[in-house]
Amino acid sequence: MSYAAHIFRHSKKLKTASGLLRHDHAILVRWLSSDAVTIANGREVKLHGFGNMPQERDGACSNYSSITNCRNHSYSSINSPVVTSVGCKGRISTTNIKLQSQLVGSVLSTGFSSSLGQYRRSFSSGPGFPPHQEIGMPSLSPTMTEGNIARWLKKEGDQVSPGEVLCEVETDKATVEMECMEEGYLAKIVHGDGAKEIKVGEVIAITVEDEGDIAKFKDYTPSTSEAEAPPKVSSVSTPPKADVEKPTSSPEPKPSKPSAEKETGSRIFASPLAKKLAEENNVSLSSIKGTGPDGNIVKADIEDYLASRGKKAPPAASKADRSAVSAIDYTDIPLSQIRKVTASRLLLSKQTIPHYYLTVDTRVDKLMELRAKLNALQEASGGKRISVNDLVIKAAALALRKVPQCNSSWTNEYIRQYHNVNINVAVQTDNGLFVPVIRDADMKGLSRISDEVKHLAQKAKENSLKPEDYEGGTFTVSNLGGPFGVKQFCAIINPPQAGILAVGSAEKRVIPGAGTDQYAFASFMAVTLSCDHRVIDGAIGAEWLKSFKGYIENPETMLL
Repeated sequence: MSYAAHIFRHSKKLKTASGLLRHDHAILVRWLSSDAVTIANGREVKLHGFGNMPQERDGACSNYSSITNCRNHSYSSINSPVVTSVGCKGRISTTNIKLQSQLVGSVLSTGFSSSLGQYRRSFSSGPGFPPHQEIGMPSLSPTMTEGNIARWLKKEGDQVSPGEVLCEVETDKATVEMECMEEGYLAKIVHGDGAKEIKVGEVIAITVEDEGDIAKFKDYTPSTSEAEAPPKVSSVSTPPKADVEKPTSSPEPKPSKPSAEKETGSRIFASPLAKKLAEENNVSLSSIKGTGPDGNIVKADIEDYLASRGKKAPPAASKADRSAVSAIDYTDIPLSQIRKVTASRLLLSKQTIPHYYLTVDTRVDKLMELRAKLNALQEASGGKRISVNDLVIKAAALALRKVPQCNSSWTNEYIRQYHNVNINVAVQTDNGLFVPVIRDADMKGLSRISDEVKHLAQKAKENSLKPEDYEGGTFTVSNLGGPFGVKQFCAIINPPQAGILAVGSAEKRVIPGAGTDQYAFASFMAVTLSCDHRVIDGAIGAEWLKSFKGYIENPETMLL
């Protein structure tokens, strides 16, 4: 019987395969077959639904682009027209399936478009672990390299379905909900609530299809450290051939390796970072108690050990020195993801962007009068009050539309000038500094801007901003005057933008009156524009400030 005939035997199943095709290639292989795929000694693929395919060949994982994850015990994946499986020792068995039916070709070509980055289907290396799925830490923002687990919304043993929220992940910018991709049961949570600094792709949970398999993963540990340990051995012993032939002549790597794996006759599990740090500092892993999942040793355990015992204190320290040191009282505050990213971005900005600053005083008496009138109308209609910052955002957006050179970004090849005016608004919270974005602020009314600012500020304080709430800004406004009474300051540019406006507080000043012996009082607000000199020349920055000042001092023009 031809291969196409085997496919048409499963045509009834293919009619309902649309939901399945969105998730994993391997699911389709198992779903089409009447029995599960079996692998014998890493050399044989048996697809009962399609029949036995005779062609096989072995090779290294790197030689086949169709392999989704070249990890030990990976399940078979399909990359039309080849079905590939990775055996328990990384050996590959490949069978060509010539699908000559146009119907099947179209289904397979359109069905596997979704990202599979955070899911891996695995076979067990022994009877203890049935087929399961490893869920890795996803990349939820363009700059994310690691994340934290804020909390799990599902617990071990719970049934999960596509679209359900598994956990909340704290990324480098916000806390984002991570959804399940397919049906099953949550068998094991590898990293629990509050787990920190989990690399993108690192396994955080295990799901299974059968409820009866949950108990088999009670003592499961991900194979990350086992998979990455061999390269580290080779990196230590690569340089001369003599070192490979005489391992006893290299004293440094030998003590740490046996102590990590052979002392007390049992294996010690540690993360790759922890192993690397222990090797660099010649620390025996057997002397450290792990605080990670299932007692695994993590990087923080090594750092705590080095801080308490690894550092060599001067033996001859005097009592006076000791009393002086002990008199210093302090608290170490752990760094949140948002603070780490803010620090790195601001450091990058200060080191790579040539800043210069322009400051003007704007008279805000008319602005205050207009605000009072608008708020009276808002209260009468049940709307929210308009703040001075809302008027500043609107004035900045209109000035950017009038002077578009300031609504730009620098690249090494060109200057990108934006056609949309999206204003980021700096919001300080207990978790750090957030900059949610007001999109197309130049085309929105003051009431709409006010509502969006309040809504996004509340989400920032609750640490529930999503990427679409803060990405895509073209200019930033930072106001420390209204809430904190800061008179004037210079803000650091938010890359890749070319400008940021620092808004100070309004203060009353005495100014000359109409006559020679007359004087009057007026309110002035200082604003400072920080510019990227690669994009905004001094005269252009001054022109933007002139336009902004015009809108602030004659606020009726913003309503035209």
